[in-house]
Amino acid sequence: MATIPALELLTAERFDTPAILKKLASSSRQLAELKGIAASIPNQGILINTLGLQEAKDSSEIENIVTTHDELFKDDVLPEAFANPAAKEVLRY
Repeated sequence: MATIPALELLTAERFDTPAILKKLASSSRQLAELKGIAASIPNQGILINTLGLQEAKDSSEIENIVTTHDELFKDDVLPEAFANPAAKEVLRY
């Protein structure tokens, strides 16, 4: 089995190839485009806040507590209007 050299031993010239530089330029453009699109979202925190709900939903499915994203978001916004016990359990997760 071949050993992997330490990072300190790698030289930058090893990665200075036309193929890598083309991918670098392409990925840089795509990241700039993503940054521009993200800046156009008025409340970017909304997207981040949904990650916790999605993780709770997926984890709860292991315990046979099944609900939909739609039910979760409705119950999160208007808890008194929706009486879905599975959604309430996931939101308490």
